[in-house]
Amino acid sequence: DSEQSASDGARLRGRLSPSVSGTRSPGESLVELRAGHGKDSRMSSTVDVAALAGILDAARRERREVPPLSHAHPTLTVPDGYAVQAEGIRLREAQGERVVGLKMGFTSEAKRQQMNLGSPIFGVLTDRMRVQPGGVVSVGAGIHPRIEPEIAFRTSKELKGTVTRDEVLDACDAVFAAMEVLDSRFVGFKYFSLPDVVADNASSSLFVPGTLERAPRELDLTKLQMRMEVNGKVEGEARSDAISGDPVVSLIQLCALLAQRGQVLPKGSLVLSGAATAAYLMKPGDHVRLTVDGLGTVEVTAGE
Repeated sequence: DSEQSASDGARLRGRLSPSVSGTRSPGESLVELRAGHGKDSRMSSTVDVAALAGILDAARRERREVPPLSHAHPTLTVPDGYAVQAEGIRLREAQGERVVGLKMGFTSEAKRQQMNLGSPIFGVLTDRMRVQPGGVVSVGAGIHPRIEPEIAFRTSKELKGTVTRDEVLDACDAVFAAMEVLDSRFVGFKYFSLPDVVADNASSSLFVPGTLERAPRELDLTKLQMRMEVNGKVEGEARSDAISGDPVVSLIQLCALLAQRGQVLPKGSLVLSGAATAAYLMKPGDHVRLTVDGLGTVEVTAGE
């Protein structure tokens, strides 16, 4: 998929998180600046959004684990989590990163069972998360990276609110295979709550987009066989309907989640629809290859 210009990135960022383009005074909650919104009534009044985002951002940059936020903040809610996530993205933008899209999480039964969590969620993707196909993922640059197979889309039109399957297909100009590398900042990558995962940007770390793009209507997107091999051994195999029953449904769910926050899915967004299988813990030397019916292969190697 093609790179977007800096101006496209700025527009994408603004539509995803209207507040990040506004002026903030020190300590002011990001949620309080959301376009057209006051503070979410479901948020905990005791949560310091900026402080929690700072903890997770430092953990990511310093490659170290931290306890789940809910251990110290047991009343943490999912809206709290999204506020922390948005502030974390603002910090990344301040470090020069550019928003390029979104990812869905917990869209497959296998993934929900692996993490013992239930509801679909979303996270934000930036340009620095992109790994070129055939490239190298440095295991040592993360904490405990895991890789999983995905179906990805690129939008050519804006999507917002309640949308139909046909509207999603009409608004996407490309579908392609992809792999996502997850890397939670929390100890052991387990035993955390849904608000924790959301705050940690849905465990986003890296993504590897495939090079073969197809028009979404050219394929039956519910019947694509997906096989992920590591060093020649099949580690994960499923049909694409393991993703929300239909990968397109993930985009419908994403639009609904965004609408709850007064946001839209902008034109030019890259969207990872969710994992079809459980994630694989990467080790240096691993060679990972994903093959998807009609969408070719994507490969990446794990380095030190």
